[in-house]
Amino acid sequence: MTSASNLLTRNMITGLLLLLIGTFAGLSQAESLPGRGVVVQPGQVYVDGENFQTILVMKALERLGYEVKPVQQAKYPALHIAVANGDVTFMADHWDPLHQAFYNKAGGAAKLQRIGQLIPGCAQGYLIDKKTAENHNIGNLGQLADPKIARLFDANEDGKADLTGCVPGWGCERVIEHQLDAFKLRQQVEHNQGEYSAIIADTIARYRDGESILYYTWTPYWVSGVLVPGRDVTWLEVPHSAHPNGVDTALPNGKNYGFEINTQKILANKRFLAENPAAAKLFEVMQISVNDVSAQNLKMQEQGEGGWKAAERHADAWIRANQKRFDSWIATAKAAAN
Repeated sequence: MTSASNLLTRNMITGLLLLLIGTFAGLSQAESLPGRGVVVQPGQVYVDGENFQTILVMKALERLGYEVKPVQQAKYPALHIAVANGDVTFMADHWDPLHQAFYNKAGGAAKLQRIGQLIPGCAQGYLIDKKTAENHNIGNLGQLADPKIARLFDANEDGKADLTGCVPGWGCERVIEHQLDAFKLRQQVEHNQGEYSAIIADTIARYRDGESILYYTWTPYWVSGVLVPGRDVTWLEVPHSAHPNGVDTALPNGKNYGFEINTQKILANKRFLAENPAAAKLFEVMQISVNDVSAQNLKMQEQGEGGWKAAERHADAWIRANQKRFDSWIATAKAAAN
Protein backbone atom coordinates (compact mmCIF):
# COMPACT_ATOMS: atom_id res chain seq x y z
CA MET A 1 0.00 0.00 0.00
CA THR A 2 2.80 2.36 0.94
CA SER A 3 4.64 1.70 -2.32
CA ALA A 4 1.47 2.22 -4.36
CA SER A 5 0.71 5.38 -2.42
CA ASN A 6 4.20 6.74 -3.03
CA LEU A 7 3.93 5.95 -6.75
CA LEU A 8 0.60 7.72 -6.95
CA THR A 9 2.03 10.74 -5.13
CA ARG A 10 5.03 10.86 -7.46
CA ASN A 11 2.78 10.65 -10.51
CA MET A 12 0.60 13.48 -9.20
CA ILE A 13 3.66 15.64 -8.50
CA THR A 14 5.08 14.87 -11.95
CA GLY A 15 1.77 15.76 -13.60
CA LEU A 16 1.55 18.97 -11.61
CA LEU A 17 5.11 19.92 -12.55
CA LEU A 18 4.40 19.28 -16.23
CA LEU A 19 1.26 21.39 -16.02
CA LEU A 20 3.17 24.23 -14.36
CA ILE A 21 5.99 24.00 -16.91
CA GLY A 22 3.45 24.18 -19.76
CA THR A 23 1.70 27.11 -18.13
CA PHE A 24 4.92 29.05 -17.58
CA ALA A 25 6.06 28.25 -21.13
CA GLY A 26 2.78 29.59 -22.45
CA LEU A 27 3.08 32.72 -20.33
CA SER A 28 6.67 33.18 -21.44
CA GLN A 29 5.64 32.87 -25.09
CA ALA A 30 2.80 35.36 -24.63
CA GLU A 31 5.11 37.79 -22.84
CA SER A 32 7.67 37.50 -25.64
CA LEU A 33 5.21 38.69 -28.27
CA PRO A 34 6.51 42.09 -29.44
CA GLY A 35 3.08 43.71 -29.65
CA ARG A 36 1.92 42.75 -26.18
CA GLY A 37 0.26 45.73 -24.47
CA VAL A 38 0.23 47.92 -27.61
CA VAL A 39 -3.10 49.06 -29.05
CA VAL A 40 -3.41 49.47 -32.82
CA GLN A 41 -6.18 51.43 -34.56
CA PRO A 42 -6.61 50.45 -38.24
CA GLY A 43 -8.29 52.77 -40.72
CA GLN A 44 -9.89 52.20 -44.10
CA VAL A 45 -11.91 53.94 -46.77
CA TYR A 46 -15.60 53.03 -47.24
CA VAL A 47 -14.95 50.37 -49.91
CA ASP A 48 -15.76 46.67 -49.43
CA GLY A 49 -13.13 45.85 -52.03
CA GLU A 50 -10.38 46.90 -49.62
CA ASN A 51 -11.61 44.97 -46.57
CA PHE A 52 -9.62 41.87 -47.51
CA GLN A 53 -6.13 43.37 -47.38
CA THR A 54 -6.90 45.39 -44.25
CA ILE A 55 -8.09 42.25 -42.45
CA LEU A 56 -4.96 40.31 -43.45
CA VAL A 57 -2.77 43.02 -41.92
CA MET A 58 -4.94 43.11 -38.78
CA LYS A 59 -4.71 39.33 -38.34
CA ALA A 60 -0.93 39.42 -38.74
CA LEU A 61 -0.65 42.15 -36.11
CA GLU A 62 -2.79 40.09 -33.73
CA ARG A 63 -0.41 37.15 -34.20
CA LEU A 64 2.35 39.46 -33.00
CA GLY A 65 0.38 40.22 -29.84
CA TYR A 66 -0.97 43.64 -30.73
CA GLU A 67 -4.44 44.58 -29.51
CA VAL A 68 -6.15 45.53 -32.78
CA LYS A 69 -9.27 47.65 -32.46
CA PRO A 70 -12.21 47.58 -34.93
CA VAL A 71 -11.47 49.48 -38.13
CA GLN A 72 -12.35 53.18 -38.39
CA GLN A 73 -13.68 54.24 -41.79
CA ALA A 74 -13.31 57.61 -43.49
CA LYS A 75 -12.40 59.08 -46.87
CA TYR A 76 -8.80 58.98 -48.02
CA PRO A 77 -7.87 62.61 -47.23
CA ALA A 78 -9.21 62.34 -43.67
CA LEU A 79 -7.49 58.99 -43.14
CA HIS A 80 -4.11 60.40 -44.11
CA ILE A 81 -4.53 63.20 -41.57
CA ALA A 82 -5.72 60.75 -38.89
CA VAL A 83 -2.66 58.55 -39.42
CA ALA A 84 -0.37 61.58 -39.25
CA ASN A 85 -1.96 62.67 -35.97
CA GLY A 86 -1.84 59.19 -34.46
CA ASP A 87 -5.62 58.83 -34.21
CA VAL A 88 -5.31 55.98 -36.70
CA THR A 89 -2.22 53.77 -36.59
CA PHE A 90 -2.19 52.52 -40.17
CA MET A 91 -4.17 52.12 -43.38
CA ALA A 92 -3.47 49.26 -45.78
CA ASP A 93 -4.67 50.97 -48.95
CA HIS A 94 -2.45 53.98 -49.61
CA TRP A 95 -2.05 54.17 -53.39
CA ASP A 96 1.44 55.30 -54.33
CA PRO A 97 1.76 57.60 -56.24
CA LEU A 98 -1.98 58.37 -56.71
CA HIS A 99 -2.36 59.57 -53.10
CA GLN A 100 0.75 61.77 -53.16
CA ALA A 101 -1.29 64.96 -52.63
CA PHE A 102 -3.06 63.47 -49.58
CA TYR A 103 0.31 62.36 -48.21
CA ASN A 104 1.85 65.79 -48.65
CA LYS A 105 -1.08 67.68 -47.11
CA ALA A 106 -1.10 65.41 -44.05
CA GLY A 107 2.51 66.22 -43.21
CA GLY A 108 4.49 63.93 -45.50
CA ALA A 109 7.63 62.19 -44.32
CA ALA A 110 7.74 64.19 -41.08
CA LYS A 111 4.69 62.34 -39.72
CA LEU A 112 4.00 59.45 -42.09
CA GLN A 113 5.76 56.50 -43.62
CA ARG A 114 4.74 54.50 -46.67
CA ILE A 115 6.18 51.07 -46.20
CA GLY A 116 6.45 47.85 -48.16
CA GLN A 117 4.65 46.78 -51.32
CA LEU A 118 1.47 45.21 -50.02
CA ILE A 119 -0.16 44.99 -53.48
CA PRO A 120 2.13 45.89 -56.42
CA GLY A 121 1.02 46.32 -60.02
CA CYS A 122 -2.29 48.15 -59.53
CA ALA A 123 -3.60 49.52 -62.84
CA GLN A 124 -6.22 52.18 -63.59
CA GLY A 125 -7.73 53.65 -66.68
CA TYR A 126 -10.59 54.05 -69.14
CA LEU A 127 -12.35 51.21 -70.95
CA ILE A 128 -15.09 50.81 -73.55
CA ASP A 129 -16.97 47.76 -74.77
CA LYS A 130 -15.05 45.75 -77.36
CA LYS A 131 -17.88 45.73 -79.91
CA THR A 132 -17.99 49.53 -80.15
CA ALA A 133 -14.18 49.72 -80.15
CA GLU A 134 -13.94 47.38 -83.13
CA ASN A 135 -16.92 48.71 -85.07
CA HIS A 136 -15.71 52.31 -84.89
CA ASN A 137 -11.95 51.74 -84.62
CA ILE A 138 -11.69 53.44 -81.20
CA GLY A 139 -8.53 52.96 -79.17
CA ASN A 140 -7.81 56.37 -77.70
CA LEU A 141 -9.76 58.56 -75.29
CA GLY A 142 -8.90 61.59 -77.42
CA GLN A 143 -11.19 60.31 -80.17
CA LEU A 144 -14.17 61.33 -78.03
CA ALA A 145 -13.43 64.94 -79.01
CA ASP A 146 -15.40 64.02 -82.14
CA PRO A 147 -19.07 64.58 -81.17
CA LYS A 148 -20.15 61.64 -83.34
CA ILE A 149 -17.87 59.29 -81.40
CA ALA A 150 -18.90 60.80 -78.05
CA ARG A 151 -22.59 60.29 -78.78
CA LEU A 152 -22.03 56.55 -79.11
CA PHE A 153 -21.69 56.48 -75.31
CA ASP A 154 -24.60 58.83 -74.56
CA ALA A 155 -26.81 57.04 -72.01
CA ASN A 156 -29.26 59.88 -71.28
CA GLU A 157 -29.57 61.55 -74.68
CA ASP A 158 -27.93 64.84 -73.71
CA GLY A 159 -25.43 64.60 -76.59
CA LYS A 160 -22.45 63.78 -74.34
CA ALA A 161 -20.60 60.56 -73.67
CA ASP A 162 -21.41 59.25 -70.18
CA LEU A 163 -18.25 58.27 -68.34
CA THR A 164 -18.71 56.12 -65.25
CA GLY A 165 -16.11 57.88 -63.18
CA CYS A 166 -14.42 58.21 -59.82
CA VAL A 167 -15.84 58.95 -56.37
CA PRO A 168 -14.92 62.43 -55.08
CA GLY A 169 -12.13 62.16 -52.52
CA TRP A 170 -10.51 59.02 -53.93
CA GLY A 171 -7.77 60.81 -55.87
CA CYS A 172 -8.60 59.35 -59.27
CA GLU A 173 -11.23 62.05 -59.79
CA ARG A 174 -8.44 64.67 -59.82
CA VAL A 175 -6.76 62.86 -62.70
CA ILE A 176 -9.97 62.45 -64.70
CA GLU A 177 -11.00 66.07 -64.26
CA HIS A 178 -7.53 67.25 -65.25
CA GLN A 179 -7.55 65.09 -68.37
CA LEU A 180 -11.00 66.18 -69.52
CA ASP A 181 -9.57 69.69 -69.76
CA ALA A 182 -6.14 68.68 -71.09
CA PHE A 183 -7.66 66.60 -73.90
CA LYS A 184 -10.40 69.18 -74.60
CA LEU A 185 -13.19 66.74 -73.81
CA ARG A 186 -15.19 68.89 -71.39
CA GLN A 187 -17.94 69.60 -73.92
CA GLN A 188 -18.17 66.01 -75.16
CA VAL A 189 -17.84 63.90 -71.98
CA GLU A 190 -19.90 63.93 -68.78
CA HIS A 191 -17.95 62.67 -65.76
CA ASN A 192 -20.59 60.81 -63.73
CA GLN A 193 -19.58 60.57 -60.08
CA GLY A 194 -21.34 58.94 -57.17
CA GLU A 195 -21.32 55.66 -55.28
CA TYR A 196 -19.10 53.61 -57.58
CA SER A 197 -20.72 50.25 -56.91
CA ALA A 198 -24.10 51.68 -57.95
CA ILE A 199 -22.98 53.48 -61.11
CA ILE A 200 -20.81 50.59 -62.31
CA ALA A 201 -23.74 48.21 -61.76
CA ASP A 202 -25.83 50.40 -64.05
CA THR A 203 -22.98 50.41 -66.59
CA ILE A 204 -22.78 46.60 -66.57
CA ALA A 205 -26.55 46.37 -66.99
CA ARG A 206 -26.37 48.65 -70.04
CA TYR A 207 -23.57 46.53 -71.48
CA ARG A 208 -25.68 43.39 -71.07
CA ASP A 209 -28.51 45.18 -72.88
CA GLY A 210 -26.19 45.67 -75.85
CA GLU A 211 -25.43 49.37 -75.26
CA SER A 212 -22.04 51.03 -75.67
CA ILE A 213 -20.27 51.81 -72.38
CA LEU A 214 -17.40 54.03 -71.23
CA TYR A 215 -16.03 53.70 -67.70
CA TYR A 216 -13.09 54.16 -65.37
CA THR A 217 -11.92 51.29 -63.19
CA TRP A 218 -8.88 49.88 -61.44
CA THR A 219 -7.25 46.64 -60.40
CA PRO A 220 -7.44 44.84 -58.07
CA TYR A 221 -11.24 44.96 -58.18
CA TRP A 222 -14.05 42.65 -59.28
CA VAL A 223 -15.15 44.68 -62.31
CA SER A 224 -12.42 43.27 -64.55
CA GLY A 225 -13.60 39.78 -63.66
CA VAL A 226 -17.09 40.61 -64.98
CA LEU A 227 -16.11 42.86 -67.89
CA VAL A 228 -12.94 41.07 -68.95
CA PRO A 229 -10.40 43.20 -70.86
CA GLY A 230 -9.67 41.68 -74.26
CA ARG A 231 -12.87 39.65 -74.23
CA ASP A 232 -15.66 42.08 -73.31
CA VAL A 233 -13.95 45.46 -73.12
CA THR A 234 -10.88 47.34 -74.33
CA TRP A 235 -8.51 49.69 -72.49
CA LEU A 236 -8.21 53.15 -74.04
CA GLU A 237 -4.93 54.95 -74.38
CA VAL A 238 -4.73 58.72 -73.95
CA PRO A 239 -3.33 61.30 -76.41
CA HIS A 240 -0.37 62.15 -74.18
CA SER A 241 0.64 62.31 -70.54
CA ALA A 242 -1.52 64.80 -68.65
CA HIS A 243 -1.53 64.36 -64.89
CA PRO A 244 -2.21 66.83 -62.05
CA ASN A 245 1.08 65.75 -60.43
CA GLY A 246 2.96 66.56 -63.64
CA VAL A 247 4.21 63.01 -64.14
CA ASP A 248 4.78 60.95 -67.27
CA THR A 249 2.19 58.17 -67.43
CA ALA A 250 3.71 56.31 -70.39
CA LEU A 251 4.54 52.68 -69.65
CA PRO A 252 7.85 50.99 -70.58
CA ASN A 253 6.10 49.26 -73.51
CA GLY A 254 5.11 52.64 -74.98
CA LYS A 255 1.43 52.39 -74.06
CA ASN A 256 -0.13 55.29 -72.19
CA TYR A 257 -3.39 54.78 -70.31
CA GLY A 258 -3.32 58.08 -68.44
CA PHE A 259 -2.45 56.66 -65.02
CA GLU A 260 0.78 55.41 -63.52
CA ILE A 261 1.00 51.84 -62.29
CA ASN A 262 0.44 52.10 -58.54
CA THR A 263 1.48 50.09 -55.53
CA GLN A 264 -0.85 49.79 -52.58
CA LYS A 265 1.38 50.40 -49.58
CA ILE A 266 0.74 50.41 -45.87
CA LEU A 267 0.69 53.96 -44.58
CA ALA A 268 1.56 54.20 -40.91
CA ASN A 269 2.21 56.74 -38.20
CA LYS A 270 5.95 57.39 -38.19
CA ARG A 271 6.28 57.44 -34.40
CA PHE A 272 4.44 54.12 -34.08
CA LEU A 273 6.84 52.48 -36.54
CA ALA A 274 9.87 53.82 -34.68
CA GLU A 275 8.56 52.39 -31.41
CA ASN A 276 7.43 49.08 -32.93
CA PRO A 277 10.13 47.51 -35.11
CA ALA A 278 8.16 44.24 -35.35
CA ALA A 279 5.16 45.99 -36.89
CA ALA A 280 7.47 47.99 -39.17
CA LYS A 281 9.11 44.80 -40.43
CA LEU A 282 5.73 43.10 -40.87
CA PHE A 283 4.49 46.00 -43.00
CA GLU A 284 7.70 45.81 -45.02
CA VAL A 285 7.51 42.10 -45.87
CA MET A 286 3.78 41.51 -46.37
CA GLN A 287 2.79 41.20 -50.02
CA ILE A 288 -0.41 39.99 -51.72
CA SER A 289 -0.85 39.60 -55.46
CA VAL A 290 -3.28 41.71 -57.49
CA ASN A 291 -4.82 38.48 -58.76
CA ASP A 292 -5.53 37.17 -55.24
CA VAL A 293 -7.28 40.39 -54.23
CA SER A 294 -9.23 40.56 -57.50
CA ALA A 295 -10.32 36.93 -57.03
CA GLN A 296 -11.58 37.69 -53.53
CA ASN A 297 -13.42 40.78 -54.78
CA LEU A 298 -15.02 38.74 -57.57
CA LYS A 299 -16.11 36.07 -55.07
CA MET A 300 -17.87 38.78 -53.06
CA GLN A 301 -19.65 39.98 -56.18
CA GLU A 302 -20.64 36.60 -57.59
CA GLN A 303 -21.75 35.09 -54.29
CA GLY A 304 -23.32 38.24 -52.90
CA GLU A 305 -20.84 38.03 -50.02
CA GLY A 306 -20.08 41.67 -49.40
CA GLY A 307 -19.26 43.17 -46.04
CA TRP A 308 -16.69 42.71 -43.32
CA LYS A 309 -17.68 39.23 -42.08
CA ALA A 310 -17.47 37.74 -45.57
CA ALA A 311 -14.06 39.32 -46.10
CA GLU A 312 -12.91 37.83 -42.79
CA ARG A 313 -13.89 34.36 -43.99
CA HIS A 314 -12.07 34.95 -47.25
CA ALA A 315 -8.99 36.21 -45.38
CA ASP A 316 -8.98 33.14 -43.12
CA ALA A 317 -9.23 30.90 -46.19
CA TRP A 318 -6.36 32.77 -47.87
CA ILE A 319 -4.19 32.37 -44.78
CA ARG A 320 -4.86 28.62 -44.67
CA ALA A 321 -3.95 28.33 -48.34
CA ASN A 322 -0.81 30.43 -47.84
CA GLN A 323 0.10 29.37 -44.30
CA LYS A 324 3.86 29.07 -44.85
CA ARG A 325 4.07 32.53 -46.36
CA PHE A 326 1.92 34.05 -43.60
CA ASP A 327 3.98 32.32 -40.87
CA SER A 328 7.20 33.56 -42.48
CA TRP A 329 5.95 37.15 -42.19
CA ILE A 330 5.30 36.63 -38.47
CA ALA A 331 8.69 35.01 -37.89
CA THR A 332 10.53 37.80 -39.72
CA ALA A 333 8.62 40.45 -37.77
CA LYS A 334 9.38 38.77 -34.43
CA ALA A 335 13.06 38.55 -35.28
CA ALA A 336 13.15 42.30 -35.97
CA ALA A 337 12.02 42.98 -32.40
CA ASN A 338 14.97 41.12 -30.88
